[in-house]
Amino acid sequence: MKIARAHVLVGVDDEARLAGVDEVLAVLRGAIAELGLEGEVRVVETGTLGISGRGVAIAVYPDGVYYAGVTPADARTIAEEHLWKGRPVERLRLPTAAPVARPGEILGRQTRVVLANCGVIDPEEIDEYIAVGGYEALARAVTEMTPEAVIDEVKRSGLRGRGGAGFPTGVKWSAVRLASGPEKYVICNADEGEPGTFKDRLILEGDPHKLIEAMAIAAYAVGARTGIVYVRGEYKLSIARISRAIAQAREYGLLGPRILDTAFSFDIEVRPGAGAYVCGEETALIESLEGKRGWPRIRPPYPVTHGLWGKPTVVNNVETLANVPEILRRGAAWYRTLGTPTCPGTKVYTILGHVRFPGLVEVPMGTPLRTLVYELGGGLPEGRALKGLLIGGAAGAFLPPAALDVRMDFDSLAERAAVLGSGAILVMDETTCIVDMLGSVLRFFRHESCGQCVPCRAGTDALVRLMAALQAGEGGERILSQMVEIVDAMRLASLCPLGQSVALPVCTAVDGFRDEFLAHARGNPCPRCWANAHPREGAP
Repeated sequence: MKIARAHVLVGVDDEARLAGVDEVLAVLRGAIAELGLEGEVRVVETGTLGISGRGVAIAVYPDGVYYAGVTPADARTIAEEHLWKGRPVERLRLPTAAPVARPGEILGRQTRVVLANCGVIDPEEIDEYIAVGGYEALARAVTEMTPEAVIDEVKRSGLRGRGGAGFPTGVKWSAVRLASGPEKYVICNADEGEPGTFKDRLILEGDPHKLIEAMAIAAYAVGARTGIVYVRGEYKLSIARISRAIAQAREYGLLGPRILDTAFSFDIEVRPGAGAYVCGEETALIESLEGKRGWPRIRPPYPVTHGLWGKPTVVNNVETLANVPEILRRGAAWYRTLGTPTCPGTKVYTILGHVRFPGLVEVPMGTPLRTLVYELGGGLPEGRALKGLLIGGAAGAFLPPAALDVRMDFDSLAERAAVLGSGAILVMDETTCIVDMLGSVLRFFRHESCGQCVPCRAGTDALVRLMAALQAGEGGERILSQMVEIVDAMRLASLCPLGQSVALPVCTAVDGFRDEFLAHARGNPCPRCWANAHPREGAP
């Protein structure tokens, strides 16, 4: 087989499909054939290349040239100029500062553990995953290690859940292992419903076999035979790719009975969710899987002893699980060389808003927020000034520019009453109205409240009404104290994290940008406020 002199990596994710990547691929392949380059140039459909909001992205290797905003006509130009004549197309070229997925970038500007294969391999080909070390960790676990040894390795790595709570993963697995009963489950929570958060979708689209391998390792460790990927129903490409990967793993004997000729048997099924944000909470997710309304359960008991169908159940999110194969392959000691002593490893972020390079990045825990915004995100567009940031997703914290030097890990952020949350970082320049932003967040929570408990159901509605009055200049400054009283009550009395977490965005926004809220309360017109063009939007 002839080895290609060049590989063209085309990022195929849902965003790229909306931008016309299928047409770009057709033209690119056609042009390569017309130029007689089929034996010299290989086109590979990969997951995301790490850049968002710039249409179709393409990388040419070994040249290391990245293009964005590629149209079908541009694809022909790239084939004719770059692939045939060796002249990169400068007008489409991304700056070298863009935080794209670069093969082998393990200790460069990013430290890619979870995303190591995303944008590098074809996610629909199991052989490509195996070629980069895929399933080595599973083979080691089931042939060389006891379940207890696997759990011990995960514990020693210090891996903490990346779904937001930061609970030690090994401790959760140990609890399920020790729980009584012959039937246990492993559930991957891929129900990503928070605005600005799409990291798990891109992991699924770019490296589905890593998730399968991780779930199989977890199942071996805790004694489960069944795994379920509960994935957001709108994630059509994620569902297609994980389903294809499951079928391939079964064909290779990596799922199903007697995996790798051992006594260990395990299989996975995919269950699409119906789009309820509250089903990201593990007990509501379990209720949904059982065919019930997705309402959170009262805890205790916890899923580790009474989960799906009342059986011991591990629930981990996509990013958490995606760390596991590398921990077993390289060892807990290696993993602890990354991040901080109390928060080892890396964290995946989606950087959004007013930055030059919005997209997906992965860096060690403890990396300063300033590095993420100005080095990986490229900073704000020229002439724009930073006004604030919303970190951790809609349920996260509003931070002023003075907080840029905070270190992004569970413990450092807790000291500032902030959270890592979903890993979303929304950057806002001086054209943003923080009051307007908070109003949007509160409308989201009101819409997504399941209504089971009164504090959340009534509280989110009251907050939206008060915000509408504030933006209309009605009610005066007392509205701010009323909002704080409501979220304090919600934090103490709500049944699940949806209602409890509303206090964080409200209190951090009001505390950090109080003058702006007071100006609205006093009826001063805000030229940046969307509400001026949509009076009383969200009010009854």
